[in-house]
Amino acid sequence: MNSQQDIILKRDCEAIQIPSGTILILPAGTQVIVTQALGGTYTVATPGGLARIDEKDADALGLDKSKLEAPTKTVPEGTLEEAVWKQLKTVFDPEIPVNVVDLGLIYDCAITTSDTGLTKAHVKMTLTAPGCGMGPTIAADARSKILTIEGIDEAEVELVWDPAWNQNMISEAGRMKLGMV
Repeated sequence: MNSQQDIILKRDCEAIQIPSGTILILPAGTQVIVTQALGGTYTVATPGGLARIDEKDADALGLDKSKLEAPTKTVPEGTLEEAVWKQLKTVFDPEIPVNVVDLGLIYDCAITTSDTGLTKAHVKMTLTAPGCGMGPTIAADARSKILTIEGIDEAEVELVWDPAWNQNMISEAGRMKLGMV
């Protein structure tokens, strides 16, 4: 789907208001403009501001859900930690077209195995602004993508605020995407 595409919603659908994180229902017939379609989510401009629509509601945007990729377990190439970092590169801030890794929002990733043999990924993540209501949504996206990795039984994404994020944490690839170089 191309960005900046005008669409009339085909049915009522759940969305998350940006940046508050408030859940709302966008009624059928609402005109929206898709401003970003990355990582299985759609950021849309509505008459009331920006909102995020999840892939499960892509049919409301007129997309054929049967043609969308169903989440499946991915077999990691390399270590589980490398696989987690790779999956985190598919998670996006709904207002910024750069993944959370290249934005510098991921501070740590640790893989542990419990005495019972369960493997857990624990990720420490921050946000570009501490008051952003989208934090729990972005963290949930990260967690669900981590859980698609074969060999990961549990995942925890912890929001942390120390150190405070700043633009110097953006990778070179992220800077290029944002036109900052």
